[in-house]
Amino acid sequence: MPRGKVTGKSSGKPSRQLLFSEALRQQKHPQTRDPPPHPHTTTDKMAEGSQGASMDRILLEISAVGRKLEGMDSAMVALTAETRSMHLEIAGFQSQISGLDQQVTTVETQVVSWTYSGQELIYLCSKLTDLEDRSRRNNIHLSGLPEGIEGTDLISYLQDILPKLTGITFNPPLEFERVHRLGPKRQDGKGRPRSIIACLLRHGQARQLLQTARVQGPLWLGTLEIRLSADFSKETVDRQRAFLSLRPRLRHLHVKFGLFEPARMWITKNGESQTFIDPEDLRTFLDRLQ
Repeated sequence: MPRGKVTGKSSGKPSRQLLFSEALRQQKHPQTRDPPPHPHTTTDKMAEGSQGASMDRILLEISAVGRKLEGMDSAMVALTAETRSMHLEIAGFQSQISGLDQQVTTVETQVVSWTYSGQELIYLCSKLTDLEDRSRRNNIHLSGLPEGIEGTDLISYLQDILPKLTGITFNPPLEFERVHRLGPKRQDGKGRPRSIIACLLRHGQARQLLQTARVQGPLWLGTLEIRLSADFSKETVDRQRAFLSLRPRLRHLHVKFGLFEPARMWITKNGESQTFIDPEDLRTFLDRLQ
């Protein structure tokens, strides 16, 4: 058999030549193998894993904080809008208050004006009452004369009867500008007779009649009681009645008093005298004494 040819089946074991060639090849080209693991490599990898987990948690927390901040930003925007709305409402309230202040100032001015006007009106009313009372200075007021007793001429009847009732001799004789009964004539003739208002021509004669009646009291015509008094305005008569209604209290407090024309109450208490022209002022004074 020629050399170099292999016949038959292989025995299953590498030949010496093949083993030598493989050893030579490994010497020329040695295989690179992984170095053995360093003893600290596993620990470093565990640390890196732990750090990564911590970073993930931090990132999650930062993300949560960011979401909260976004919510706070939204709340701040809403709060800013609400605050702006409140500022607008406050500005509106301030405008309304300013308008109310102006209205109050206007009302106060009007009240002052009305107060002044009211005081002026009271003064004018008092002056008007005084003028009306003065215009009646020559009048006398008679009550108690029966209806029809005068016949057809009331003036002549008074010229005859008044000197007899008062006992005064008038020289010149009594003269009247006008004489009339108050109110409409009663158809049935029942009830109290109507009063008579007589305006004398001379003021002196009217005063003389009134002074005599004040001293003598009621005048008598037979069995008829005739009363003679001055003629005043309704306002003055009301004040006189108000003063006279306080007489019981004045007597109870041992206060001396007197009513003077047209309507003035004079009082004396503990040697001190005062004069009142308003019944309410006298009422207040008596309240302080009690």
